[in-house]
Order: sequence, then structure tokens, then C-alpha cells
Amino acid sequence: MASQRILVVEDERELAEALKFNLDRQGYETIVVGDGFDAVAQVERGGIDAMVLDVMLPGLDGFEVCRRVRQVSNIPILMLTARADEVDRVIGLEIGADDYLTKPFGLRELLARVRALLRRSATDQSFDPQASVSGEIRISERERRVWRDDRELALRPREYELLRFLLHHPRQALSRQQILDGAWGVDYIGDERTVDVHIRALREQIEDDPSQPTRITTVRGVGYRYDG
Repeated sequence: MASQRILVVEDERELAEALKFNLDRQGYETIVVGDGFDAVAQVERGGIDAMVLDVMLPGLDGFEVCRRVRQVSNIPILMLTARADEVDRVIGLEIGADDYLTKPFGLRELLARVRALLRRSATDQSFDPQASVSGEIRISERERRVWRDDRELALRPREYELLRFLLHHPRQALSRQQILDGAWGVDYIGDERTVDVHIRALREQIEDDPSQPTRITTVRGVGYRYDG
């Protein structure tokens, strides 16, 4: 079986070398680039399974790289930021990042997050290949594709996993922690605010009026419920 290929986008040489060394030791094939334009070009060439992306880069910053990558690929993206500002983290998640780490971080934690992202992005073969749910919402679980009426939705991996989990638990009031564990696994390292960010993004895709949602409704004091 071929090694999974990880693209590390980091212009700080010592950190980039440390990341490559440790990812290679885990059996991954690691490609390192130092600027945003090279990162986008690598993804466009194909064959990348996940990306570790620094926010502060020469050329294109990490946010712009993430935006451009999301136009051509749904690979998992782990963003690295030296800034602890919550706004930066929210922006990263809203434009398509799947997870983030604030520098300085432990290499063991980074490796755990990369493993979790790759595991969650793998195609799930354990359910029927296609099921009609909520009338006009249709999901193919083996292909990881979703349609609303006859229009295919361009869901990011984290949004797909969230929708899939909600569809399997219709009309149940679910806490944010239940959603974190059920959609992204108990090994996910993150806080409950991540759920709110992805719920908001998913509503933009499946609701007639995202400001007055009728499919994914808020349960005050609890979390969310999929009413369909």
C-alpha cells in the first residue's frame, strides 16, 4: 500500500525539517514547500492526502492558500498559527480548514491530529451506498457526495461528516460534545465552538434561509437538532 502524502507548507526551516522528519518516521511521504504559490501548485498536481498549512507565509498567506485549495480539492487541512486570536481560528475554519494548532505545539499532538484527519477523510464503506433523507437532501455515503434536489453540494470533509451524523440521528437534541464525538471521533482535539462554525457553514448549503433555519435547528441550552 502506497504511503499517504502529506504536504507541509511552512517557511520556518527548522520547524519544516522537524515536521518532515517526524511525519516520515510515521510512514508518511512528506513534501515540504515554503510559500503559498508552491502549495497551491502542489495540490493542483494531485496526489496529496492532507496538508499542514502555516498561516504566515511569503507570497500567499495561509488563509488565501486555503481558499484556493478549496476550489480544487477537499483534502484535510490542518492550519498552524502563531497567533492565539480566536478570530484567526474562526476565519480558518470558515474558509475550509478542518483543524488548527497554535504555535508552539507538541509534535505528538500534531501527529495525532494528522492521523485523525486522515482517518475521518477515508471513505466510509459501512453504510448503504445511497439513501434519500429529508425529502430533497440525498447522500451517497460510499462516494461521500450530497445533493439537494438535483444539485450536488460542494461540502468540505468536516461539513460532510457533520451532515452525515445529523442525518443518522434525526429529531434528536444533540449536545455540541455529542456532535464532536459522533461526527469527528472521540480522539478529536478541539473545543465545542468548532461545532457552531461548521453548523453555520452547513446551513448556508442546505437551508432556504440560513438566518431562519428549519432543517438544522438550535436547541437552546443543549445544542442542535436535525428536523429535516
